[in-house]
Amino acid sequence: MLELDRVNSFYGKAHVLNDLTFSVQKGEVVALLGRNGAGKSTTLKSIMQMVTIRSGRVLFMGRDVTGWPPYRVARLGLGYVPEERRIFTDLTVLENLEVGRRNPQEGRAPWTEEALFELFPNLRERQGNRGKQLSGGEQQMLTIARTLMGNPVMLLLDEPSEGIAPVIVEQMAHAIGQLKLDGLTVLLSEQNLHFARAVADRAVIIEHGTARFIGSFAELEARPEIRDAYLSV
Repeated sequence: MLELDRVNSFYGKAHVLNDLTFSVQKGEVVALLGRNGAGKSTTLKSIMQMVTIRSGRVLFMGRDVTGWPPYRVARLGLGYVPEERRIFTDLTVLENLEVGRRNPQEGRAPWTEEALFELFPNLRERQGNRGKQLSGGEQQMLTIARTLMGNPVMLLLDEPSEGIAPVIVEQMAHAIGQLKLDGLTVLLSEQNLHFARAVADRAVIIEHGTARFIGSFAELEARPEIRDAYLSV
């Protein structure tokens, strides 16, 4: 579904991703782990072509999308949920969802408001509220729901558990599990190892923009030196 092949990304002259290489298979949930500043958010933005890639390739569904404008990548079926959420605070929940609506790819059932309210019951209760009236966790749910209204085949989630209440984190984990059951491929960046272990099939640990570990969580648990070197505070 997704492959990064020796990707080198820059912010101006700052070299952030260094020959980053990993892949995500169709239907997988993969967690991108690492400390603050390791390059997790830059990786997602590079996949969406929002950051300059000087060398290397990003392949999505077998197509080299390196250098494409982000809207073309999105139209191919890649949904991006930024850490900053970026909901429309003066629009209601329903209006935010309508903004994100796009027709599904051929052969796929479209997401509907009702299906999203099943996934995120809090939004059903707040569907007439404006975005600025929602809690941080509810705004995060709305950002994911709005992206799903675009009917992507793969979802990029940037720090979905960051700064939200524990009860909402549990609901978020359940929602990601449901998305996996529905066949959606997910790549999420996370610092919360417990959350990542609960939702993901595999982990990719990065440090200084380079993959230091790729494998299952069982393999990660068997190598505590990796966890201590790259994930411990």
